[in-house]
Amino acid sequence: MARKKRGKLKEEDLQGFKYFKILGPLLQSLHEVGTQRDKARNRQLHFDQYGALLLLYFFSPIVTSLRGIQQASHLEKVRKKLGCRGTSLGSLSEAASVFDAEKLEEIIAELAARMPRQALTRDQQALEHLTAVDGSLLPALSKMAWALWLDEGHRAAKMHVAFEVMRGIPVKVTVTKGSGNEKHELRGMLEPGRLYVVDRGYAEYRLFQDIHDRGSSFIGRIRNDARWRVVEERPVGTKARAAGVRRDLVVRLGSNQTGAVLKQPLRVVEVETGKTDSQGKPVILLLATDRMDLDAELVALGYRFRWSVELFFRWLKCILGCRHLLSHSQNGVTIQVYLAIIASLHTELEAGFLLSEAMAKFPERFSLSALELIKTAEKEGHWDLVIEELAEGLLDGTFD
Repeated sequence: MARKKRGKLKEEDLQGFKYFKILGPLLQSLHEVGTQRDKARNRQLHFDQYGALLLLYFFSPIVTSLRGIQQASHLEKVRKKLGCRGTSLGSLSEAASVFDAEKLEEIIAELAARMPRQALTRDQQALEHLTAVDGSLLPALSKMAWALWLDEGHRAAKMHVAFEVMRGIPVKVTVTKGSGNEKHELRGMLEPGRLYVVDRGYAEYRLFQDIHDRGSSFIGRIRNDARWRVVEERPVGTKARAAGVRRDLVVRLGSNQTGAVLKQPLRVVEVETGKTDSQGKPVILLLATDRMDLDAELVALGYRFRWSVELFFRWLKCILGCRHLLSHSQNGVTIQVYLAIIASLHTELEAGFLLSEAMAKFPERFSLSALELIKTAEKEGHWDLVIEELAEGLLDGTFD
């Protein structure tokens, strides 16, 4: 059956123009990037304009491809609001290789710094700087030779994200080939003063020591066959047992060879999950941490918060539409991911104040009707409108 031909874009189909009141001035710093070779000064598409067009793609679900972006650039409202000229597919494709993706990192940092810090519970305060780290694949075309993954027939890019849990924002992002080393990327992201939480894929004792030496801490799941020597067994309190904690140990982790890189004792907290594996055996989490001061139940809670980065990936790919890659180059994919992060941060910044205020004031009203509204946003893509309606509904009592 022939695919139904999509009609021409109309100005009224596009969304998100209001966001450029703040984003526009931030993008202006990019205007001269990539123009050094343009001696004749005849470049038609500048980095700030290219960035604005890609942000419009994220804000407008009806725009689904590079051709859609090209069509949108010829609409009068787009040219006026974004300060760009109508462009060609060739110019859009070229832009992905001409402009330096790293220049967007300053805008990400600026928007992250503007995010408000919400009031935290006592437990959340103990985990205030918790930062979940993980990677997520973005399927790529076979012609993208740089995007090595499983084999020659499977290509993918991978975005690596450090996500500050209590503020709900990404603080570091990199893009590599699909087979990119996650531990290597985390090493490059390390900052002092954070509590990194990672899954088994990051369980490397040298990495644990690097995090500690950088002035940060970690909660990391280790392999079930990990070896250690017990230095002390701590009592497990009532709250810890209620959180599934079975044992709380101070140990010398690793064998004489593997543990030699660790300069200090660590804790291993054993946590029941209530699940069983394929052989019917209970699944037990072994969580290693250098935080001797954290209550055992908070170690378990901190690890559970690791899933916040997975939810962020779903938001970025399913709602903002970052599953479809607009460029074949690594730099172009990095630009797209960075701009998706910028779109995400700004959407949260614009709508998040009211939404977080409403949810803090009326948490019991965040019920089925509100969740159904969120499902509508995921399905239809009108997230900016839905999130405003959701917040207003929570405040005025629409949801009960």
